[in-house]
Amino acid sequence: MLKDIPKKTTVISIKKRPDFSTSGQWDVITETNGKQKSAIFDAVMVCIGYLTEPSLPLDSFPGIDKFNGQYFHSRDYKTPDVFAGKKVLVVGMGNSGVDIAVEAARTAKKVMISTNRGAWVISRVFDDGYPWDMVFLTRFLNIIRNSLPGRATMWLIATRVNQWFNHANYGLVPKDRSVMREPILNDELPGCIITGKVSIKPGVKEFKENSVVFKDSQEEEEVDVVVFATGYKASFPFIDESIIEVENNHASLYKYIFPPRLEKPTLAFIGFLKPLGAIMSVVETQARWVTRIFNGLCKLPPVNTMLEEVNEKKKHKLNWFGFTFDEVLKTDCLVYMDQLASSIGVKPSVPALLLRDPKLAIKIFFGPCSPYQFRLDGPGKWDGARNAIMSQWERTLKPMRTRVVEDTSSFIAYLLKALALFAVVVGILYSFN
Repeated sequence: MLKDIPKKTTVISIKKRPDFSTSGQWDVITETNGKQKSAIFDAVMVCIGYLTEPSLPLDSFPGIDKFNGQYFHSRDYKTPDVFAGKKVLVVGMGNSGVDIAVEAARTAKKVMISTNRGAWVISRVFDDGYPWDMVFLTRFLNIIRNSLPGRATMWLIATRVNQWFNHANYGLVPKDRSVMREPILNDELPGCIITGKVSIKPGVKEFKENSVVFKDSQEEEEVDVVVFATGYKASFPFIDESIIEVENNHASLYKYIFPPRLEKPTLAFIGFLKPLGAIMSVVETQARWVTRIFNGLCKLPPVNTMLEEVNEKKKHKLNWFGFTFDEVLKTDCLVYMDQLASSIGVKPSVPALLLRDPKLAIKIFFGPCSPYQFRLDGPGKWDGARNAIMSQWERTLKPMRTRVVEDTSSFIAYLLKALALFAVVVGILYSFN
């Protein structure tokens, strides 16, 4: 017996109801297997993010129309079999492009990555074998980064990532180190470069029939397949531009979520940002805040206040302290989640915890800023949150401990714990009211 073929539902349009100014309701038209259906909703959450429409700026690559080889956008990539025995060029150095290049190196004859800007490459395996974000994204380190001048912060980042390997020796150092670009998370790239499986090239100057010429060079490199890892263009074709307009991949949304001029806050965009860190915990916090707005349990500020913040982000000013990102959609996930958590009433208070539960306060301040922290108190409180925070380090490593070995903890580790207590007090004085 054949199984039913899954039905695919597409949103055709989202429009205000005639009485929207009083009801806040939406007419939503969807299409399933060629048949359209209309429905009325009290509120709508758009959760497609920003990876919607592939950006393929072929006009920026002279000669591509004469290129006889195969080329496609990274979104169309499925398996490395397409590269078997071929000479491959990946244009662009984001996470997708590097992942494709590393996979291509397993079957291709030659792999090149073309980048104008370069990038920092970090390993998923960080200090003591923990995931990078557990070590890097902590409240303590975030306070240090945001308290230092921007150049000092970027120097610290450069020093830290170069401890793994010297990026200058591999041709990877970012061109503009005054801003923070998305780091490349890939454990295999340095090994592929040092063994000659992947080579880093400058930007593309032009394409020939069967080759490519890079900037600052007259030599032609033979190419069979080109993968354009050139990102995406954000778009919401099913919503009228009078409601949301995307300009330079940025939409005028309060907290990256709400159109500030709507008469009723019943439309929200989830995941339309690029946090420095895992997006899952960020969108969860967004959804918690949005649903409370929908239910009238939280209120948005006046329109002028929201517009002022939106316009300030558009200016994209250079930060004197902390990170300056190279795109408006990029944000410090810890600062952002704390802002939303404060609106919900679930942001943990480290000073208060120091008085009633100092062990937990230390774990929260120095440990990873995991979503458990926002389940300790307030709406959505979870009784297991404290235990989850206290045991997260051990639980992370437990799947790897398949062979019992002697624990070789050193005196230095205990000394650092003692110094940590002092650092907690210092950090609180500089960061909490």
